[in-house]
Amino acid sequence: MRYKLRVSGIAQGVGFRPFVYRLATKHRLKGHVRNLGDAGVEIEIEGTPTKLEAFLSQLREAPVAEISHIDVEKGEDVGFAAFSIVESSPHLDLGGSSIPPDLGICDQCLRELGDSANRRHNYFFITCTHCGPRFTIVDRLPYDRPNTSMGDFPICNRCQTEYGDPGDRRFHAQTIACPQCGPKIWLADAHGPIPCEDPARRAGKLLEQGSIVAIKGNGGFHIAAATTQQGPVMRLRQIFNRPQRPFAVMSPDLPTTRSFAQVSDAEARLLRSPARPIVLLRKRSDVLSEAVSPGLHNVGVMLPYTGLHAMLFDDIAEPALVMTSANRTGEPIITSNEDARQLPVDYWLLHDRRIVRRCDDSVVRMHDTPVMLRRSRGYVPAPIPIKPTERVILALGPELDVTFCVLRRDQAFLSQYIGDTTKPATQRYLGEAIEQMLDLLHVQPDVIACDLHPRYHTTRMALEWPQPLYRVQHHHAHVASMMGEYDIEEMVGIACDGMGYGPDGSAWGGEVLGCTLRDYRRAGQLQTHPMVGGDLATIYPMRMVASILPEKEEWLYAHASALPRGEREMEIVLKARSRERRTTSSCGRVLDAVAAVLGVCYERTYEGEPAMKLESLATRGRELGIEPQIKNGILDTHYLLEWTYDRLGKEKTENLARSAESYLATGLALIAVEEADHRGLKEIGFSGGVALNEHFSAVVKETVGRGGLRYLAGQRVPRGDGCISFGQALVASAQ
Repeated sequence: MRYKLRVSGIAQGVGFRPFVYRLATKHRLKGHVRNLGDAGVEIEIEGTPTKLEAFLSQLREAPVAEISHIDVEKGEDVGFAAFSIVESSPHLDLGGSSIPPDLGICDQCLRELGDSANRRHNYFFITCTHCGPRFTIVDRLPYDRPNTSMGDFPICNRCQTEYGDPGDRRFHAQTIACPQCGPKIWLADAHGPIPCEDPARRAGKLLEQGSIVAIKGNGGFHIAAATTQQGPVMRLRQIFNRPQRPFAVMSPDLPTTRSFAQVSDAEARLLRSPARPIVLLRKRSDVLSEAVSPGLHNVGVMLPYTGLHAMLFDDIAEPALVMTSANRTGEPIITSNEDARQLPVDYWLLHDRRIVRRCDDSVVRMHDTPVMLRRSRGYVPAPIPIKPTERVILALGPELDVTFCVLRRDQAFLSQYIGDTTKPATQRYLGEAIEQMLDLLHVQPDVIACDLHPRYHTTRMALEWPQPLYRVQHHHAHVASMMGEYDIEEMVGIACDGMGYGPDGSAWGGEVLGCTLRDYRRAGQLQTHPMVGGDLATIYPMRMVASILPEKEEWLYAHASALPRGEREMEIVLKARSRERRTTSSCGRVLDAVAAVLGVCYERTYEGEPAMKLESLATRGRELGIEPQIKNGILDTHYLLEWTYDRLGKEKTENLARSAESYLATGLALIAVEEADHRGLKEIGFSGGVALNEHFSAVVKETVGRGGLRYLAGQRVPRGDGCISFGQALVASAQ
């Protein structure tokens, strides 16, 4: 009997064909396996019914592959002589497959890297079928070496022998390479390449001595610096105009990470997972300079995900190195050696393999479950399962923290992190990344979805497509993303963030919505306040304080130095407040105002800074007990600010910070519980940037639980604006 199998999922680039070969020969079956042009795998196999069924039952046990579908067609024998891996086919049937994300270096390759008897000893790009770059090196499908940037490096005879040996871990490993035939690295300064036998370890030494080094990775460049010395970190901040933004760090291993951060078992599993994300960990000592993540209680840590990164730490005592994305403010991560050479750093650690697709590091933190802050390297382009849709839908996301999303059949392909589309370079990157993803999936969209805001650059880009266009309200998209992830047809959702354009033209951001994918109703909200100066009110939180508490005029003037133009600016804000047409219900703006009242942050130098510093302060506090003031579904935030102001100097600021977060979280959750009861629903979801706040989320969850309802929040997709395109696509699909 013959089985013809069509395997869909993540089956290319993960050692699946070698696994199939070994499984088939184990059961003494004949036939072949090959990659297809749409990232699927075809298997034709002959044998007795018993052996074929045994083969089929074990096929899903492939160690790295993620199998979503196996279509089986039974037929008569054609007389295969043996089992083999045959040349890939360009055949397409859009079976729902994709190439895998980049995979962090595996333990076996790491051991070989340090084994002086191994021929890949000290080879920085050591990989096998279980690890290495995938998404960032693929030009086109099927996933074969000539279709990747590794195709620029013909393999030597010894690598060819390993590639063809079924018993070898590198059997049909498309990234196979060694010092003789693979990519090369070199160290350079402003004058050019530096003669050096061991560039990676020499770069590590330079970093330990206080230098700033640009390092080329898989999906872009990092800027690296020492972390125990304040000087290099402060110089890096000055050079790249990042005065307060927290820097991610890379640490060599878990024991070293534990010397400066608390690491739970769940966080350890995340750090060591093949995705190798940045994980936000709570600081536990002053080993690292405070300048690494100033004013915050946590620090983002990742472990080395290539041999090159691991070698940086071999001869140095630094417990971690700053590893921040190399880009100009608001622009995409740099990928070419030529662009990197324009960076104002001391040294460059370069290699000669092309980066085909930009891909920033992913960022995750643990609440009760993993929470995705940024879904990128290590996770993209792995699809998210959804209900089947007949149309291909492209959604372009919001304005900041942009991702785009493509719906195809029963899968959603959420892009890597794109970033701030107010910058022309990022707009170009978005266009290029969309073209690359559509080409990779072999589709063109039938429908386009975008934000409701008329002036977003993503909205303008959406208007350039000839296909039908659906505009989706920002917070409806937030709730829809949770509905799609949990396969729920109707939900009450809390959506809290900095800003989303409301249908009334105001800035929403503290909302309780009753939603289906087709429609939504605003069931509750935070009290609205004037937002004098528009975007200026998001940068200088004292403007929001003046808008919410204008009656505290004497105190406001006493703190007018928190504004760039002092008392004159405060006077303008107070006078303009009564006639300001721009209003907001944003939870982010209220948290900013609380941060300013408490003296935590007077200027936002990066997205979410005041609220993040307020959260860090609140981690040290205790609840004082403030009863939410709710009337007609509106939570009174003037009362909150006045309550906080009245207790200045009488209570510890950390207690006031924690109580303010609890007031907002409890109040919104109570409104949501009432709406869910009215609708007869059993779940309440929480999304938006504020849902990344651990304490805020815990209070919402507790309040929802007391109401007898189930609490839901995004896990596979980001809770911030990185989920918006996913929600937009689902809403458009339902129309």
